[in-house]
Amino acid sequence: MLYSTDLFHQLKFCRICFCFLFSDVVIVGEVANFVAYAFAPAVLVTPLGALSIIVSAVLAHFILKEKLHKLGILGCVMCIVGSVIIVVHAPQESPITSVQQIWIMATQPAFLLYVGSVIVLVFILVFHFSPRCGHTNVLVYTGICSLMGSLSVMSVKALGTSLKLTFEGKNQLIYPETWFFMLVVATCVITQMNYLNKALDTFNTAIVSPIYYVMFTTLTILASVIMFKDWDGQNGGDIISEICGFIVVLSGTILLHTTKDFERSPSFRANAGNYAPVSSSLSTRLCSGNGDSKYDEENAPPAEEVCMRRQ
Repeated sequence: MLYSTDLFHQLKFCRICFCFLFSDVVIVGEVANFVAYAFAPAVLVTPLGALSIIVSAVLAHFILKEKLHKLGILGCVMCIVGSVIIVVHAPQESPITSVQQIWIMATQPAFLLYVGSVIVLVFILVFHFSPRCGHTNVLVYTGICSLMGSLSVMSVKALGTSLKLTFEGKNQLIYPETWFFMLVVATCVITQMNYLNKALDTFNTAIVSPIYYVMFTTLTILASVIMFKDWDGQNGGDIISEICGFIVVLSGTILLHTTKDFERSPSFRANAGNYAPVSSSLSTRLCSGNGDSKYDEENAPPAEEVCMRRQ
């Protein structure tokens, strides 16, 4: 009995240490992501976030023993190839000397129109669609997260650049624009995390992750192109190459998450080795307006019962 008690406390201590280690790694990763936006254009940094998905899939394969299928490996390769294409053809960032320069970019008519459109869409999604179909359509919560995320990235880039200039000896904390960007970052991140948690609590992670990544990355690139004019000065070939690399990354991300969803479905496990997975595709679920809710998964009848009903 004493041995069992000691073992229990040792396991509990190991779990606590692992949780703290995991939290520290996450914090380091987010800080590095924050710093990246201060030194590189968002058109380059945001799509490269797909590399974290590859690392997660590989670690899950070796540590958690989650099988990485051939299509999943193909998705990882596609993400790497697309990322290389984006890096090779990435635009050069224009030098920024003060936060007031960023403020001028943020108050140009084109970006103000984008911000106004985002705010209107978010209010419509939050107050009209969220109470009615937020728990049945995955696009509602992920749409709110993606729209607010695009504004948060622009504010993070502005804030990160201000802090970088401050550390270089050009104090930007004396300008009210720096504090305004900090307020926008806090507001957008809180809203974004709130609805992202709602989406993950309501729907399957394998559905939420690729949709959120596609929408968030697309809107962020659009906002960056409007505000920072990342594509100004680039030739058409480089822009087309970046778009193609971005599409390859998105395709690889969706493919990787779709194979995970197949493995989790009961029909896949029941027919493994005999038939192809019969789980409905991501596009089918979106067209039907159903994001494959977790509650539907839990209450779903067994595969044998479904087969009997069909007969």
